[in-house]
Amino acid sequence: MPLPKIATPTYELVLPSTGKKIKYRPFLVKEEKILILALESEDQKQITNAIKTTLKSCIQTRGIKVEELPTFDIEYIFLNIRGKSVGESIDVVVTCPDDDETQVEHKIYIDEIQVEKSEEHTPDIKLDHILTLRMKYPSLTQFVENNFNPSSEDTLEASMGIIASCIDVVYNEDESWAAADCTKKELNEWLETLNTSQFKEIEKFFDTMPKLSHTVKVTNPKTKVESEVTMEGLQSFFG
Repeated sequence: MPLPKIATPTYELVLPSTGKKIKYRPFLVKEEKILILALESEDQKQITNAIKTTLKSCIQTRGIKVEELPTFDIEYIFLNIRGKSVGESIDVVVTCPDDDETQVEHKIYIDEIQVEKSEEHTPDIKLDHILTLRMKYPSLTQFVENNFNPSSEDTLEASMGIIASCIDVVYNEDESWAAADCTKKELNEWLETLNTSQFKEIEKFFDTMPKLSHTVKVTNPKTKVESEVTMEGLQSFFG
């Protein structure tokens, strides 16, 4: 006689990008094993597949395409699924900013970590009085590269590749040119034709992009100075 099935609880959260409510469940042991093995392998493709498989399994709402979600949605979902799976709080080590060396432990409750949105952020970048560039958010693969690949390097070539992959369309009042119709080489060559001020506007898109953020207050045990430290991005909470 087979063992009885154990009911798995479901929870709800609101996607920061759209305000849409979705349902999800915690990791199961089999999914946690897949994640741990993938992370230990340090192979980006394996990590990407493990996270994609896990999120697809845990998200209970139909019609959610994990590959198309903005990175900050993926971070927020992953953080909450992890919270319901292994604990509602995270123990982090924070470096006190007053001396920039003393480290203190601090407990953060996952439901206090939110996605911070900047009023300056916009996906539409005016290149001149005629053309506008519309950007899209980094993919699941780039999310994994940023958060779980310790061997990744921040090189100019890698940065250009990220920017090129996030170009959606260039348009004016009469027509548009989709990045999907271009090769990677063509996109990189087009980026190289931009002037410094135009390129800085593109960089601003990434700098102001919504991100996980939480501010903690810490007291340096040596100096007794209390400071505020803002932690941003998933890696800050699990790094």
